[in-house]
Amino acid sequence: EYDNLRKRSIKEKECCYNDACCDAVSLFLPVLDNLERARGYTDAGSVTKGIELIIKDIKATFEKLGIAEIETEGKKFDPNLHNAVLHIEDEKYGEGEIVEVLQKGYIMGDRVIRYAMVKVAN
Repeated sequence: EYDNLRKRSIKEKECCYNDACCDAVSLFLPVLDNLERARGYTDAGSVTKGIELIIKDIKATFEKLGIAEIETEGKKFDPNLHNAVLHIEDEKYGEGEIVEVLQKGYIMGDRVIRYAMVKVAN
């Protein structure tokens, strides 16, 4: 009986994972559609406008999934959210102040998906 319970639990876990993947992918399908449409444009203005709309779509999709950009502007370095890859000495900035974002970071609830890569002062 325990063996049947274990097998059923494994099957349910796989089913939940597959359902979650399908739900997430379905949110990104409109973004893929827009990318495929943008591929057909040749003039720079239309391509730029298309890319801006696609970025807006991706951010909206992230919001639906509960994913947010890690705040960095005007913040102090936090090793739980940021990855300091460059360090500068500059009296204009405070101790541990983030000077530049080299790569945006993303968070979902309390879980960091990708740490923000930053340049830190002093």
